[in-house]
Amino acid sequence: MQTPSSANSVPWLSEHEDAAWRSFLALSRGMERAIDRQLQRDSELSSSEYHVLVPLSESKDGSMASRELLRHLDWERSRLSHMLSRMEKRGMVCRKPSTQDARGLIVEITDHGRQVINAAAPWHLAMVREAFMDQLSSDELKTLVSVAGRVIPQLEKMNLV
Repeated sequence: MQTPSSANSVPWLSEHEDAAWRSFLALSRGMERAIDRQLQRDSELSSSEYHVLVPLSESKDGSMASRELLRHLDWERSRLSHMLSRMEKRGMVCRKPSTQDARGLIVEITDHGRQVINAAAPWHLAMVREAFMDQLSSDELKTLVSVAGRVIPQLEKMNLV
């Protein structure tokens, strides 16, 4: 990414661009807060715990290498380690040494973790549908997917994700 030579060389956002950007930020932050509150209220899960349980519950055998889970979540190693410790204490996951990588760990969802995610998912999906999906037309959903399909690769190209 090129660095502007001075703040004056950066073109300011137009009124329309500024409104779009601020709306996107408000929507993104608002949805994150709503998801956090809904999960806590209906399932006593944090959104971070939910994000860990989803890929584990969707994997063939309910487990993933911790490195794979780390890449999937795009978290720092210490954040995942702390989260897994908390979730182990709550009986939702367990960690086991990898049979294929002497330094690696396998993270596995427990029966209790499956019960928790299975109970949380319908409430979570109902909120996402009511608050987000049902507010958008089919064309708007296609546009959103198209926008993400252009912006995310650009962020990757800029080494920002």
